[in-house]
Amino acid sequence: MQPSSLAFKDRARAAMADPQLQHSLDLLKHGWQAGRTRAAAALPEFEALRDEGRNIKDHVLGHLDLYLEAFEARVVEAGGHVHWARDAAEARRITLDICRDVGARSVTKSKSMIAEEIGLNEFLEVNGIDRVETDLGEYIIQLANEPPSHIIGPAIHKTIAEISELFQKNHGGERITEPAALVAEARRVMRQRYLDADVGITGANFLVAETGSIVTVTNEGNAELTHGLPRTHIAIASIEKIVPRLLDAFTLLRLLARSATGQDFSAYTTLLTGPKRPDDRDGPENFHVVLVDNGRSAMLGTALQEMLRCIRCGACMNHCPVYLATGGHAYGWVYPGPMGSVLTPGFIGIEKAHLLPNASTFCGKCEEVCPVRIPLPKLMRHWREVQFDQKLTPTTARWGLGLWAAMARRPALYRFATGTAIRLLGLWAGRRGAFARLPLAGGWTGGRDLPAPQGRTFMAQWTRRKNR
Repeated sequence: MQPSSLAFKDRARAAMADPQLQHSLDLLKHGWQAGRTRAAAALPEFEALRDEGRNIKDHVLGHLDLYLEAFEARVVEAGGHVHWARDAAEARRITLDICRDVGARSVTKSKSMIAEEIGLNEFLEVNGIDRVETDLGEYIIQLANEPPSHIIGPAIHKTIAEISELFQKNHGGERITEPAALVAEARRVMRQRYLDADVGITGANFLVAETGSIVTVTNEGNAELTHGLPRTHIAIASIEKIVPRLLDAFTLLRLLARSATGQDFSAYTTLLTGPKRPDDRDGPENFHVVLVDNGRSAMLGTALQEMLRCIRCGACMNHCPVYLATGGHAYGWVYPGPMGSVLTPGFIGIEKAHLLPNASTFCGKCEEVCPVRIPLPKLMRHWREVQFDQKLTPTTARWGLGLWAAMARRPALYRFATGTAIRLLGLWAGRRGAFARLPLAGGWTGGRDLPAPQGRTFMAQWTRRKNR
């Protein structure tokens, strides 16, 4: 997926003018957003679990090399293979080589954001490997030739009518319009693909150093069929997915579904340890884990290290007013929402994504709901500072910030200027008390009125209150 994050403003305007997309985004507020609120309220120890989850991830990041080496040793002991990929190109090459080594012509693939990140889908197809997505949402956007718009619900932007049209175009037969019938149709098509696949490719929600296990989480059971039926299973995971013990994995699993969809637990949670053993009734004969760095090591020990705590639940975007206005495609790369506003500049470079850290109101809701307490506003502020230092900020904004800084260093001038401005704006607004248009405030007044300031500045009111 080629990044187009510098087109964020244009894409955002188009998204906000799309009534169907706005309807779909509104459903998130009544669905997953409300579900997370209910799930958290129903679990008295939820806040303590968030602290524990944060501590587990911080501990792992402080000892990442040791736990990754322990994980590799356990996988090899169980009969599996571990491959190390420094970047996306190496991860793609390793995966393709494994497929070619077993003579694979077709693969099934369950939903994996790291596969999106490394551009695996197109790479396999260009190299003659027939790939089918097994997650229903991912299958829909594969038919539509689109990227996912949400890390949990890839096709939330699609209507039933659009899905019906895609199915008829690609499957033939009569037009199906009922949701249950569309699901049944997807199952019908997918069943033979599962049976025919030479290789199954999955991601991993967690990697367990203690046992060499991978953990997959789905609500459809597609990952189980993807890694259970083909003779070869390839699990692709980024290095920060490691946890020390099974107990730690289950602590984080108690947070994951509640934060993502409001469920106590996802419908299918599977632990896989090595290939099929002689007395096993099913499972792959070959088990490979591809561990992907792709810029993560460079984040360790920096201001961005806390972002590596992310467990990919999507809660930050489900509650973000910017994401809920623009949807995921506006962000122009793999990861949307607040998490994407931090990760994307780190992975593709701030010069290609400097608009994203500014796509935030800094309301703090993302940090408030993050299950592992990532300080997303602080991290976006870090990227804004980098952007300013590299002179990527527009000239007008740089001049404005420079003027503000000059005044802020002169308290008497600052108080005089702000006090005068408040009085003049109050008089200018008159009885209406708000502005439909105002110079330098078009970004606000383009969608709503700007209330006129009333009375004294905050500092003046604070001083008066103290003197009382």
